[in-house]
Amino acid sequence: MKYFIGNWKMFGVPKSINILDKINSFYSKDRNRKKYKVIITPPYTLIETFSKKFKNKKISIGSQNCYHKDFYSSNTAAISPYMIKKVGAKLTLIGHSDNRAEGDSDEILKNKVIFSLKNKLKVVFCIGENKKQKKNKQTLNILKKQLTKVLEKKFKSNNFIVAYEPIWSIGTGKIPNEDELIKTTLHIKKILKKIFGKRVPPIIYGGSVDGGNVKKFKNIKEIQGFLVGGASKSSQKFIDIIKNYYR
Repeated sequence: MKYFIGNWKMFGVPKSINILDKINSFYSKDRNRKKYKVIITPPYTLIETFSKKFKNKKISIGSQNCYHKDFYSSNTAAISPYMIKKVGAKLTLIGHSDNRAEGDSDEILKNKVIFSLKNKLKVVFCIGENKKQKKNKQTLNILKKQLTKVLEKKFKSNNFIVAYEPIWSIGTGKIPNEDELIKTTLHIKKILKKIFGKRVPPIIYGGSVDGGNVKKFKNIKEIQGFLVGGASKSSQKFIDIIKNYYR
């Protein structure tokens, strides 16, 4: 099974549901539809509206993040895993580089994972190195640390998707070459096996994915889908990624 996950970031108002309507129309008729899943993570403000509209459709709705406490708290503007689950989210991103840059430590990320799983949310756990770390050949060590400091065997692998998003690639139009990606994804898979055993979570790629370059990933069997940023805000661009991947 492949995954095409759209991360809308700070984008969208209620009428933006038209974008999902077009994606759903394509998805429901696509001859390859049984080979993949489509997941969209809009802002908190749209989760409930989108979840209700697509409750009985193929598209799943998730959250871009959550707070690191369960249920309710006195933290201003915080949204807990319990709250996003109650408005219809099926999963949440955790560990995105934007949130790590804003102060999400390994301890905070682990608590986000714990409370997300408690509320039966699947977790898309994001990892990735920055430009300086790549230049200093620290990529593999950084990814190992990001995985082992947060994930544990008791969490169970079927609750996760791991998204490899090299920070230097996000929004830059630059992507790793095939050899780099094979080496990196094999390393991630090896670490995940040490954590979870034989059954490892799917590994997906994020970072400047578009309809023009998506075919470059097709022969890398360890990559089982994509976390798509900017291109997911356009129904046609998102559909083109799916179409071109299966051509």
